[in-house]
This record gives sequence, C-alpha cells and structure tokens, in this order.
Amino acid sequence: MSRASTFFRRMLQPTGWTACLLVTCLAGAHPRETAAQSPSFVELNRIVAIVNDDVIVESELHLRLRTIKAQLRQAGTAMPPEEVLRTQVLERLVIERLQIQLAQSNGIRVGAEALNRAVSNVAQKNNLSLAQFKEILERDGFDFGKFREDMRNEILIARLQRRQVENRITISDRDIDNFLATAERQGGGESEYLLQHILISLPEEPSSEQIAEGRARADRVISQLKEGADFAEVAAEESDGQQALEGGSLGWLKTAGLPTIFAEVVPTLGKDEITDPLRSPSGFHIVKVADIRGGAGRHLVTQTRARHILVQPNELTTEAEAVSRLTTLRIRVENGEDIGELARAHSDDRGTAIQGGDLGWVSPGDTVPNFERMMDSLDVGEVSEPFETRFGWHILQVNERREHDDTEQAKRANAAEQIRRRKMDEELQNWLRQLRDEAYVELRLDAG
Repeated sequence: MSRASTFFRRMLQPTGWTACLLVTCLAGAHPRETAAQSPSFVELNRIVAIVNDDVIVESELHLRLRTIKAQLRQAGTAMPPEEVLRTQVLERLVIERLQIQLAQSNGIRVGAEALNRAVSNVAQKNNLSLAQFKEILERDGFDFGKFREDMRNEILIARLQRRQVENRITISDRDIDNFLATAERQGGGESEYLLQHILISLPEEPSSEQIAEGRARADRVISQLKEGADFAEVAAEESDGQQALEGGSLGWLKTAGLPTIFAEVVPTLGKDEITDPLRSPSGFHIVKVADIRGGAGRHLVTQTRARHILVQPNELTTEAEAVSRLTTLRIRVENGEDIGELARAHSDDRGTAIQGGDLGWVSPGDTVPNFERMMDSLDVGEVSEPFETRFGWHILQVNERREHDDTEQAKRANAAEQIRRRKMDEELQNWLRQLRDEAYVELRLDAG
C-alpha cells in the first residue's frame, strides 16, 4: 500500500469534531491531468450541479469519488452501487460548496500563516517533514497546491460552523445538573455505546406524502437489516446522514451524551440490537448499538499551589527591562525575602498581587500552557527564571503540591462537553438542512 493511501485511511476517519462535518484534508486532492493526457477531459468537466451562482464539474466529482472509494476499500466496506455513491458524494460536495460560499460572503478568511501551520500539522501527524509530505503526495499523483486549497476550505468551514452554530450554544449549571441526574437514573452514566446510524431525511416542512414515503423507506431498510444485511453497507447506500460513507459510525457516546432522540431508546438495547425508526425534524433515524463498554472511576489530579510576579512590558517598560526587574526580584527571593511581599509591591497582576501573588490550588489546564509547563518543572520551594506568556513576563515559586480527588469537577466538565457535543450535533444538522433547503441547487447527474 502506498504512503498516500495510508494518508487516506488516517485523514478520512471521523475526528473529535465528528458532529461538525469538517471537509477531510485529502478529499478532492487531485492527480494532474491535462487535455493531452486525458482524452475525456471535456466530458469530465461537464457541469454536474449548480449551487447558487457556482457550479460543480464532473472532474471534481470524479476525484472525490476516487478518494471515497479508497476509504471504503481500506475500511473493508462493500462498495454501494455506483449511482448511489455518486449521488451521496455529490451531495457532500454541494453541502461543502454552500458552506464555503457563506463563509466567503461573511468575510471569513484563512491567512497564509494559519494555512501553513495547518498543512505542517498534517505532515507532522504522519511523522513526515513538509518536504517529505509534499514529495509523497506528488509522487502518487496528487497536486500539492490543490491539497492546500482543500485544507483552506476545511478551515473556512470550521470557522463558519463555530460562528453560525457553536458560538450560539450555551450550557447552564441547570443543564449540567439535569444531565447528571439523567445519568444517575440510567445507571450512573458510566456506560458508553458505539453507535451506527442511518438517516432517512425529510425536508424542513414535509408533506404528508413525503412523511409516508420516508417511513416506508425506513421500514424497507429495517427489513434489510433484520434479514442480515451489513449495517455499514446499508448505511453507505441508503443513509442521508453525513457519516453515511463511514458506515454511519457515530463513535463512542456516553449514556447521558446521547442525542435527545436516542436517549430513551439506546440504553434499553443490547449489543448488536437495532432501533425501530425514530422520527425527528430531520427525518427517520435507525440506530444500531455496535458495542457497549463501562466508564472510568475516580479522577485524581496533581494540584500545585504557587505564587508569581508579573511584569507587563508597555510604552514605559521594555521587554529587556521587564526581564531585568524580574531577575533582580528572583535574586532577592533566593536571598530570603518573601515572594508574597515582593508581589504586593511589584506585580502587575492586580488580581493576585493583593494576595501576595498567590494563585491558590491550580489544577492541570487552569493556566496557559507556558505557565503550566514552567510550574510543573519546578520542585517545591524553587523559584523560576523569568519566562514569558501572552500576559507578559513572570517569575513563580512553587509552594506546595497535593493529590486531589477531582472526580466531581471532572464529572461536571465531562458533562458540559457531552452536552456541548450533543447540542452541536443537533444544531449543526438543522442548520445544514436549512442551508440546503434555502439554496438554489440543481443536480445534473443524468445530464449529458
């Protein structure tokens, strides 16, 4: 198997943002073709979809199909019929194009620095230098410039979704309390479910005939599954969900983090059991519990109690002067002066200066990374050299460390994250459907 094929397998897997529908990095990267090399060049570039005032051409669909087929082969999933696969992939391209259009019209841009950093990160995750990554892509016939453009579009879509969907989501203490109470009633919230999903979609305001047709189609799918059809293969062929070509996989979800429509049904199922069709505004859902596993117990963290002094460079204090002042203060602390008294007199962090620079008990993740790394590197009683964070220049002294049972806080933080993901999933699906319904889209797969 080629190294580029390995990239396909890695980069096309659902990520932590499974619900956000990010455009995959290599999807759409294309081999260089010219009219001389490809006699069917004109045919390949016929229009297969009109999306508002833009078009998708056959060559784009052809190249995306190539990537998706590689993914399905490597996942061991049977290939759907060609016309079904073409329709699924074209619909993905339409949804992506709509989001890119909206991002651009809203003034969302991706600068060269952010794009270069993202591309470098992809290379690093594959244990390659940027030059090696580019060489392997091009050796296997994929245009590096097109890869960068697809990466730019991925970032555009991610930023658009944050602005349009994620930033609207709020999570209250009451949401968390209700979530935890539900988890307790359902066995402590410790169970996790590996779910596969098929969506038979309906338009935003379906007619009674459309609802009946959708239900009949869902019933036919259920019949196939009960007769022994492979769920992943049926999902790839029948599902209108964004995970269809990944076999409908939703990944591992905790009990209380299940989408609202699944929450009451899934915990009642055993491994390999399948729900009846579940109706939501999006359409009819069919869910399979592919696996079940237990959760974790106590959550212990190492907490640190420290004091610090901050000096912020400004129009009167240069960075060199800030470092010099802190170096002098460090020497005074090492000579026996109390860092708390010095913090009260010299620290620019007015929030902690009055407490003598005391940060209280700090858990992992409570401070910015540079500060946490320096704090973790010090022994109790040790004073750091001056170091920089985005807030300015610091020195700090570690006073104590302890093991802390953070189970309750971790439980609430985990609950908040699961609520966020669940709300994001539901809001994103609704937003994408509305975006699609309000757009002018003309599919021309049968044309020409």
